[in-house]
Parts: sequence; C-alpha cells; structure tokens
Amino acid sequence: MSSPSSTKPDTSSAAPHTGDSGTAAPGGKVRLPPVVWLLGAVAFIMGTSEFIVSGLLPQISGALGVSVSGAGTLITAFAVGMMIGAPVMSMATQRLPRRSALVAALLVFAAGHVVGALSPNLTLALVGRFAAALGNGTFWAVGAVVATAAAGPAASTRAMGVMVGGVTLANIVGVPLGTAAGQLSGWQAPFWMLAALAVAAAAVIARRIPADTTRADTSLRAETAALRHPRLWLVYLAIALIQAGIMAAFSYVAPLLTDRAHLATAAVPLALLGYGVGALAGTTVGGRLGDRRPYATLIPATALTSALLGAITLWATDSVVAVVLVVLLGGAGFANNPIVVGEVVRVAGVGRSLPMALATSAFQVGIATGSWLGGVALTSGLGLKGPSLTGFAFALAALLPLGVLAASHRTAEPARS
Repeated sequence: MSSPSSTKPDTSSAAPHTGDSGTAAPGGKVRLPPVVWLLGAVAFIMGTSEFIVSGLLPQISGALGVSVSGAGTLITAFAVGMMIGAPVMSMATQRLPRRSALVAALLVFAAGHVVGALSPNLTLALVGRFAAALGNGTFWAVGAVVATAAAGPAASTRAMGVMVGGVTLANIVGVPLGTAAGQLSGWQAPFWMLAALAVAAAAVIARRIPADTTRADTSLRAETAALRHPRLWLVYLAIALIQAGIMAAFSYVAPLLTDRAHLATAAVPLALLGYGVGALAGTTVGGRLGDRRPYATLIPATALTSALLGAITLWATDSVVAVVLVVLLGGAGFANNPIVVGEVVRVAGVGRSLPMALATSAFQVGIATGSWLGGVALTSGLGLKGPSLTGFAFALAALLPLGVLAASHRTAEPARS
C-alpha cells in the first residue's frame, strides 16, 4: 500500500483534550468516548436530510407545482451547499471553539429545514436546502476533527467509521421512515422532524462538548501543501465520478420504481430500506477488504456498480427485478466510500482538515452533477431510462482514474519495500 504524502502529520500538535478521551477496554482495545457516538448520531440526522428528498420527489413536485426533475434540483442545491460549505467552513472555523462551531452548524441546519417546510414555491425551498447544506458542511468540517481528536491516534479510523456509519444507518432507517412520514402527513413532516432533532442535538452538544475545544495548531500553508500531490486529485476525481453514477439513478429512484417497475407507492420506503441495508453491507465489506488491497477492491466494486446501472436501464421493468437491482446498487456503490476516504488520508496525511473537507466536496460534486444530469436525461427522449443510463456512463468513466491510481500504486510499492 502506498504511504502517505511527504506532508507527514505532526503528532505533537494533536488536538487538545476534548473532555472525553478514548480509554483502554479489556484486551487492550481502545474504547471510543461518548462524544464520538454523539457525533455519529448527528451524522444520522445529516444523512437522513441529504437523501430524504429522493423518496419524496413525487409528493414535492405535486405540492410545489413543478416537474419531478424540477423537484430534483433540491438534491442538487443541497449538494452544492455541501460542496461549498465543507472546505470554506473548514478554514473559516479554524480558530473558533469547536463547540460553538458545531452548535451554530446545527442551528443553521435546523433553520434551513424550517424554511423548506414553510416554502410555498420551489425557489424558497431551494434557499432552505442550500442553508441546511451549509450547516451540514460545517458539521463535517468540524465534527470529523472533534471525533478523531477525542478517540486518539489508536482509534481515529474507528471514530470516522462511526460517523460514516451514521450516514449509512440513515439510509437504512431515517430515509425510509422519513419517506413514509412524508407520504402519510405531507412532505413537510420529515423537514419539521429533522429541524426539531437538530435543535435537540445542538442542546446536547452544548452540554457534552467542553467550551475549550479549539482547533489544533495548524496553518493554511500546511493545509494547502497537502493538496500538491497529483494522486490526491485523481482520488477526488474518482470520488466525484462514482458518486455521480450512483446519484444520477438514485435521485430518481421513486419514479423509476413506481412508474417504470410498477411498484406500489406504499412499498417505496421498503425498497429504500433494502437499498440502505445493501449500503451498510457494502460499507462493511469495503472497509474490511480495502485496507489491505484498496484498488483490488475499488475497481471490481466500481465495475459492478456500472454493470448494475446498465442492468437497471435494460431490465428494471418488473418490480421484483428493479428492487433487487436497487439493493445491489447500494451494496456495490457504498463499498467504495471507506476505501476512497482512506486513500485521501494516506496521500494527504492524518489530521489534515482541508484535504478531508475537499473529499466531502468531491462527493458533493458527484451528487450535484449526477442528480442534475439525471434530471436532464429524465426529461429527454430517454425518459425513465435516462437517469440510470447517465449513471452507467459516469461509473464507467470512474474506472479510468482508478486504473491510473492502481498502476501508480503498484509501481510505488516495490520502491518502498
């Protein structure tokens, strides 16, 4: 496996004490502190918000009087807000107390959902989604540093696993439940619930995270120096293309299942639950296999993702076949996530917030591009085949940067042995 970049992490400037440090459990394994699990719970709220719109597009389009593809721009707006918010807020909050930054992020996130729930038209709803995304981006820029500092070097990867696991769990539980609530009580209902949960989480964080948790000593020069490695930008490109492939299809999974595969509307939350279970399985498998052989796992998983998107384009006309393909897509697509994030850490070095924030932006570039072009394809002559066909092209294109990375990884390995 290739080593991190020449910008090595300075362990002497580790983040200050967070009040809940990792402790040794029986057998020598480090026990994660409570603050990590708290941030994982907040990540669940954030993940539910990010993906809930996909299951409610028919209801939102009907209520706001716009097309389904028009309602899909709410997904794009959230992705753009995250894209901007993560790196900008990573630097803007560099010298703020982390507790203050996290509380402010959650309150902005809550306000965005209130605006969205009260919106009489698409324009105001887009403003609300953008504001919520800025809060989400701030949370990830600050929360990842808090979690890894609290866990300590011996358990920092596990701490990030808990936060990513919160997003995966959102796909399994939060999105299906929110979709069901939106179908029963109106699409605004899950927005109100997410706003209330965010305010409650802000109150808990204000009590559980000490006020003196400022950022570790770092500088903009040190952060940007880590961005000079070409391999890092190839990883970002691969992230964006993979996510564009998945989200081009997933953003319009509800009309795909109901209008093309003739699945009952009430069964859509169950299909989303299956997608979430597949995503959790894929994240688990990818995390276990990718640590030792990242590209031997990434390339097959991406190729399988592309093949599944092609199969959805051709054969998702039966409800059972469509649901099975969607579940498998969740597994294959999410198997990539822990591996590509791990590659960012290996190239940029541990503890660099700006490279990690830009990884978040790369994910959102893919989500925004995929959801937008998937909507364009949906309104074209391709119709309901358009989003998955667009996703197929993106996933296939992702194999190019992954191939270059794999080749350079293999040539670098003997030099370090």
